[in-house]
Amino acid sequence: MRFLRTFLRGLAKSWEFIRRDKKAMAGAIILFILLLISAFPSWFTPDNPTAYAYTPGIGLSWAHPLGTDSFGRDVFSQLMAGTRQSVMIALVVGFFCTILSVAIGVTAAYSGGVIDDVLSLGTDVILVIPTFPLVIVIAAYLKGASFWTVVFVLVITGWSYGARQLRVQALSLRNRDYLLAAKARGESSWYVICVELLPPMTSLIVANFLGAALYAIIAASGLQFVGLANVNTQAWGTMLYWAQNNEALPAGLPLWALAPGIMIAIFGSALALLNYAFDEVSNPALRPVAKKRRKKALA
Repeated sequence: MRFLRTFLRGLAKSWEFIRRDKKAMAGAIILFILLLISAFPSWFTPDNPTAYAYTPGIGLSWAHPLGTDSFGRDVFSQLMAGTRQSVMIALVVGFFCTILSVAIGVTAAYSGGVIDDVLSLGTDVILVIPTFPLVIVIAAYLKGASFWTVVFVLVITGWSYGARQLRVQALSLRNRDYLLAAKARGESSWYVICVELLPPMTSLIVANFLGAALYAIIAASGLQFVGLANVNTQAWGTMLYWAQNNEALPAGLPLWALAPGIMIAIFGSALALLNYAFDEVSNPALRPVAKKRRKKALA
């Protein structure tokens, strides 16, 4: 119960911070809109995104805000329908990467000794391997990766950076008086980690989740674009794949290729804005700079 109360207090503080910070609020609004589209895509999809129902290559119109592709499908409907999978991949990968990062980074710092050496070595090995080439190699080996296969590939290649950050932060907190007092009271390691150690690291954990989600949307779209994921699903990356394969730009259909790229950029910007804002909380060195900037803006 105490851990739950601490977690809820952390959420309340995060919301207060988002309300006060312009970058965080802008990112939260964009993210909320995309989550709404992901949750209820049929509300925003005027036509069947897979139906070859219209004349190919129609330009902008009220009926087709982004025109149609070379197959006669409505581009706007494809864009809205593809939001769900793209956003879900980012959030699911971000969640599991954060869980792995917390488990490995905090365990290494709290345990110390041989456990720390082994976990840190594994983290360093993953860190030094170029990530995207490794993702391409694994995805190519699996061939036609499904949603969960893409998630698996991105999680096993995307947790190490967050684990390294969290380990360093946990090491700086490990010998604080309140942690030593909890150990002296005979509290279990689970209690010390979950109730005493993790709450002060909430902002860094949130920032790591946002960074992992940003990595996931870019990497997943890249895999889909080069044809190493299931290209028959509705997603922004698969739209780019079909647009590139059918030479959308030379054919005079720029919005078919530009629209999903813009959506990826918008989603990435929302995550980046939230990430920068939470960085100010987790990194004390940034707080005076942020305050000076706000004072100058008000002056």
